[in-house]
Amino acid sequence: MDYIYRHGADIVLPHSSRDMARTDGRKVKSMRNLMSGDLVFFDIGGSISHVGVYVGKGRFVHAPNSGGTVRLDDIDGPYWRDHFAYGKRLLD
Repeated sequence: MDYIYRHGADIVLPHSSRDMARTDGRKVKSMRNLMSGDLVFFDIGGSISHVGVYVGKGRFVHAPNSGGTVRLDDIDGPYWRDHFAYGKRLLD
């Protein structure tokens, strides 16, 4: 996530998903209101533990594990829908 924001918008993000969730930005509570570029946070095990970037048309990019291959997934798939916490809009 840091690479996308650092090179695309000159924004440096913290390393962990929990710390990214604490960054300034407008919280987006509903998946229906997400816009391309929004960070999307997932609550797995009772706390924010995963983050991706929404790219539009119901899809987001993320690395399933640290150092893993970046992939594109449907945010409305059963697993991700059930664990979606909120989005965060850092860009206007």
